[in-house]
Amino acid sequence: MKDFAPLPAWQVLSDTSLISRRWLEVREQRVRLANGHEIEHFHLIQSPHWAAVLCLTAEREVVLVRQYRHGFGGASLELPAGVLEPEEAPLAAARRELREETGFEADSIEPLISVAPEPARNSVRAHFFFARGGKRVAELSLDHSEELEVLLVPAADLTDLIDCGQMVHAAHIGAILLALRRGLLA
Repeated sequence: MKDFAPLPAWQVLSDTSLISRRWLEVREQRVRLANGHEIEHFHLIQSPHWAAVLCLTAEREVVLVRQYRHGFGGASLELPAGVLEPEEAPLAAARRELREETGFEADSIEPLISVAPEPARNSVRAHFFFARGGKRVAELSLDHSEELEVLLVPAADLTDLIDCGQMVHAAHIGAILLALRRGLLA
């Protein structure tokens, strides 16, 4: 694999917080690129990092959640996922979210990939994990802002769900396709 030389970071000349809430901060920055060009109003979006789990049961079913997503304006079929609590490691968050959102635990869980879902203007990182031997051990423990249903889907049906538009979350789709490429769902 080719090694790429690092690119110079933009120089931040000024930085102002426009909005700061629990799940979102929007910053307006004046930046200078390496070529000397300046962008007067660059908007950087910051939000908590999050973790998601692609959990496979002994019956070769994948544990998914289906919920309404207001930004999308419709139902989204997704991997169990949620934000990292302050000082929480991504693996711990993945285990916690899997149990809270689905009642499942897994025999083993390993890192799959960490990505920047929208790197142009958003600083968030998403950490994906692959879990084997998933089994239901508890009832759901949802936050008041969560309304979801848990679905068990044969691993062989995942690409059909992507193709027909039932799965729309691009980062989740990318993680599933990577797991398929690595033979984890075969």
